[in-house]
Amino acid sequence: MNVTHLECALCNLRHEANTLQNLCRDCGKPLLVRYDLEKAAASLTLDSLQTRESSLWRYREVLPVVDGENIVSLGEGWTSLFKTDRLAATLPIKLDLYIKDEGQNPTQSFKARGMTAAISMAKELGVTKLAVPSAGNAAGAMAAYAALAGMEANIFMPADTPRANTIECQQTGANVTLVDGLITDCGKIVAERKDAEGWFDVSTLKEPYRVEGKKTMGYELFEHFSQFQNQKSKIQNLPDVIIYPTGGGTGLIGMWKAFDEMEQMGWIGSTRPRMVTVQSETCAPIVRAFERGERFADEFENASTVASGLRVPKAIGDFLILDAIRASGGTAISVTDEELVAAVAEIGALTGIFTAPEGAACLPALRKMIERNDVREGESVVMFNTGSGVKYLEAFA
Repeated sequence: MNVTHLECALCNLRHEANTLQNLCRDCGKPLLVRYDLEKAAASLTLDSLQTRESSLWRYREVLPVVDGENIVSLGEGWTSLFKTDRLAATLPIKLDLYIKDEGQNPTQSFKARGMTAAISMAKELGVTKLAVPSAGNAAGAMAAYAALAGMEANIFMPADTPRANTIECQQTGANVTLVDGLITDCGKIVAERKDAEGWFDVSTLKEPYRVEGKKTMGYELFEHFSQFQNQKSKIQNLPDVIIYPTGGGTGLIGMWKAFDEMEQMGWIGSTRPRMVTVQSETCAPIVRAFERGERFADEFENASTVASGLRVPKAIGDFLILDAIRASGGTAISVTDEELVAAVAEIGALTGIFTAPEGAACLPALRKMIERNDVREGESVVMFNTGSGVKYLEAFA
């Protein structure tokens, strides 16, 4: 086990590892897991990865579970990276364009990555009851992994959450409460009731481990591009640009953490992909804060979007998202709901991938980047499809 401690992402206060904790005891901000990376690098090598399992648990040295018997897994991670030449041909400049398809995960979204790590650690630390507020896919993943672990799952979702998500949770044994409000309203209910009910809160970034599962997307990109490197010499070990649909932003934060860990282990240098946040114009707190030059994002009032995963009016990790965007030379872009829904059909017709509306938002965002000269001829760009369009049938009615 290579975990050394937990550390507050804002004030850097050190917290003990292997104890049940939510947020920093001093400032109330997210805790991040820290590792002995020199020790991890001794066995976590590119050569060793050649013979490992095709799941995110291939990166065990930089994941927090001590006893492998506590791993709660449905085979998540190691999703495909598709080169999309026909889609790239519709753009005004020549790019090497890829889609990382997280819809291939168990429960059909990237949320499976975070929940396998969070619930494995909950099992290791003796948790029996879990609670989460969710706009949809996190709830489905939590219900599935809680069921596998034999834990009680208590889920609070906006009443207008896509029906596929609510049915999924009910059919995998969760206690589902629909709330007349947004995910922030659901979060308030969990916060108010968790102590009395004996629930452990696995909300986005309100416990340290979901981000650890999400960061494996960054490790996988490194492996994917290392393979491409052998085929085409100009491709580097990471893409030039990563376009990421951002609600709570744990995936972007996790990948940024992964790149730092990889540098410390000697896998990469200091060059980073430019990190790009995409949000809906009708719920764009990170975009607004970025444009204003602010480090923290005010709550976005009257938030609404058919891309339910983007309907997060206030992200607890806002400063981590904005720090990563700025440090990488990236940007934050909003698109309309009409643009992102139309992009689902365009991507599907040219790639065969039925993306979630959130993932499709990356395409109109890329076109706006090209117009603004934020991406250059010949660069490599990865768009993240965070889930399957099958979960969002109401959006296409």
